[in-house]
Amino acid sequence: MRPADLALALIVVLVWGANFVVIKAGVAEVPPLLLGALRFMLAAFPALLLLRPPRVPLRFYLAYGLTISVGQFAFLFSAIHLGMPSGLASLVLQSQAFFTLVFAAFWLKEGWHGHQLAGLALAGGGLALIASAHGASMPLVGFALTVMAALMWAAGNIVTRALGRHGPINQLAFVVWASLVPPLPFLALSYFIEGPAAIAAALENFSPRAAAAVAYLAWAATLLGYGLWTRLFSRYPANQVAPFSLLVPVVGLAAGWLVYDERPQASHFVGGALLMCGLAFNLFGGKLLARLRA
Repeated sequence: MRPADLALALIVVLVWGANFVVIKAGVAEVPPLLLGALRFMLAAFPALLLLRPPRVPLRFYLAYGLTISVGQFAFLFSAIHLGMPSGLASLVLQSQAFFTLVFAAFWLKEGWHGHQLAGLALAGGGLALIASAHGASMPLVGFALTVMAALMWAAGNIVTRALGRHGPINQLAFVVWASLVPPLPFLALSYFIEGPAAIAAALENFSPRAAAAVAYLAWAATLLGYGLWTRLFSRYPANQVAPFSLLVPVVGLAAGWLVYDERPQASHFVGGALLMCGLAFNLFGGKLLARLRA
């Protein structure tokens, strides 16, 4: 990966790492599904007035919007709303790197290597250990919803990887115009699940803190973060880009501890270490094994 693209990947890590404490602040004042609708409304307007939509098939806009936007954040926002600690959410969500590898192998025919299988085994053990320590500090439903969010993120990664095969496009413009897809599904889900009374109450009592959370989620996490992430996925294989997410939990766990005094249990640390080792081995294991053979 070129140094300039490596720098972009690290910017994404910082923006997304801080994203989780912002989500926790947002869902404390706005119902999670309504928060998702507001996020993507602000991400789309007024940016789409400045950018032309890339000429790609409509199915890519729909697939991206319904997986990486609606699917991922409906589950993630709901998980944190139901008590999933923001730092642990940032950790568990990074299992998307391995779900991405699985999906890429089946749908894009991208090959697997031995070190990736070993990394997957380590990460799977880590996730199982984290799940086994559910309780008051981490509800099991919150953990399960976060894993579902990771699955939806991985599916969206495959969409962006397939999109890259259609030739170069303006990735930021694609993310902006794809943001037109999520608001209506989010609003429909919010209406039927959270109810019109909760929606009205949240909008009537909309605070500066809630506005700041929506702005960060829309402009930093969505436009900047996913614009850069889509750019990287369109240029490099999925198994080269996805593992960079292993750095996001470092920022996420630190931010959760500093802002909300979230203190994971010992089993969470051990499980998180296994997950991170799996991600690290997936990223660096191939080069390490090659050097050992040499």
